[in-house]
Amino acid sequence: MQNTPAAALLMCTLASAVAADETPAVKVTRVETQASVAGPAANFTGSVRVDAPFQGSAPARVGGATVTFEPGARTAWHTHPLGQTLIVTSGAGRVQQWNGPVQDISAGDTVWIPPGVKHWHGAAPATAMAHIAIAENLDGKVVEWMEKVGDGQYGKLP
Repeated sequence: MQNTPAAALLMCTLASAVAADETPAVKVTRVETQASVAGPAANFTGSVRVDAPFQGSAPARVGGATVTFEPGARTAWHTHPLGQTLIVTSGAGRVQQWNGPVQDISAGDTVWIPPGVKHWHGAAPATAMAHIAIAENLDGKVVEWMEKVGDGQYGKLP
């Protein structure tokens, strides 16, 4: 092929087509391929269900799941090295950071927990709550679980 502007354009077009074929495809994980799992008793109090967990492929670090808490159910105290976002999708719940007031949350609310902040979250005493929990992985770690939230801590309102 001669070294002309038209030949250069053709080579760029071919190179772009090859590069496009190497681009990773969009991945859809069907909900029916993932069974619901119970939140482990070591990390939760009450009845908690975890659905559709997701984890991005490297270099992405984000992951999460939809978590449903029956009335009165809650996480243990925990931290996240890069913080956590909660998007409340239904019901009513509570969230608290260590030495802070218990705060009510409800469907439509978004909660940001900064990196390293010790906290818990869960359902209100008489109402179930579901949220999407999103956190990033730092050196293989997403969460550090701690002691359970006692009934006195859970029931404490501002």
